[in-house]
Amino acid sequence: MTEYYLGVLGIAQALGVSRHAVHKWRSRHPADSSHPFPEPDVDIDGTPGWRRDRLEEITRWRDSLPGRGAGGGRPTIARQEYLKAAAARGMDRDEALRTIITLTEEFPEMTEAEICGWLVESWRR
Repeated sequence: MTEYYLGVLGIAQALGVSRHAVHKWRSRHPADSSHPFPEPDVDIDGTPGWRRDRLEEITRWRDSLPGRGAGGGRPTIARQEYLKAAAARGMDRDEALRTIITLTEEFPEMTEAEICGWLVESWRR
């Protein structure tokens, strides 16, 4: 019988974040940290997997991250400037946030602040 697990991408999709965000959570919150990311149930050739029934546990972990408040806290200055510029270009908030998620997945070497700054600058030209 085949067992199915959620990988990083499956968790990201279930939580509405990028896979890059899940990778960051795992690296910033290792097993020996004060708020460790839930350990995977399996590891296949370096690829982690979590049982599907643990999604609620992972969601609770994410919701209890230090600094999370109603709405996830205040956006960074870079994100605030980006959202203003995106609105001026006719983008709604959801579309603008999806754009950031997509670009952070495509360019994992860039921070969100760098991506926001790059977009705002490119729109000014």
